[in-house]
Amino acid sequence: MKTVVIIQARMGSTRLPGKALRDIAGQPMLARVVARARRAALVDEVIVATTLAPADAAIVAACEQLQVACFRGSEEDVLDRYYQAAQAYQADVVVRITSDCPLIEPTIINQVIGAFQESGADYASNTLARTFPRGLDTEVFSMAALSQTWEAATAPFQRAHVTPYMYQNPHLFRLVGVTAGEDYGRYRWTVDTLEDWQLVQAIYEHFAPRQDFSWQEVLQLLAETPQLSAINAHIAQKELQQG
Repeated sequence: MKTVVIIQARMGSTRLPGKALRDIAGQPMLARVVARARRAALVDEVIVATTLAPADAAIVAACEQLQVACFRGSEEDVLDRYYQAAQAYQADVVVRITSDCPLIEPTIINQVIGAFQESGADYASNTLARTFPRGLDTEVFSMAALSQTWEAATAPFQRAHVTPYMYQNPHLFRLVGVTAGEDYGRYRWTVDTLEDWQLVQAIYEHFAPRQDFSWQEVLQLLAETPQLSAINAHIAQKELQQG
């Protein structure tokens, strides 16, 4: 069984254009995501799935520098992009991560993969109930579930966001949720805005030159310096249909 992390990345962004390659403490954000995903022991391969848009040639060039495989597919139909990328890299199990999550946690990736494997689920994630900070979102699903979704999903938001058809149809897919034990859902560690970037930049600068700091260490830092979380506390999460 080959488990492949597919990181979706593109230069276009309504709130922070070019964010995928925005510098975070000396490295592009995409590099931070790739490095942390690669530290997940249960992952066999990490690839980046970008689009055929001319602007995303920059993503391809960055992947070459990072020595990470890059697949190019549909810009709007992200479900098709994932399906084609998973086929191309012969994935049996797909781990979905987005490139705006530079604090993605290897131990959580392992935890969600482990829950997926042990339960025999079709889909497992730490987002069915929001207990982890935004920015640690990890979804794991079988190639069979991805194929079924690719064939059946028709709504534009289902195509744009890859997995809604799975978790909105529990009668078709066996779903398993992973929770944090406590509710940390108030924290926002994803990067959609300048304020989000300022927070993550400050976190990386605090731990530099270390890159292997854990999400629990970030929690401790924010508990000790609450002014950091205040940087982006007012930012609203986009609704799913907004893209």
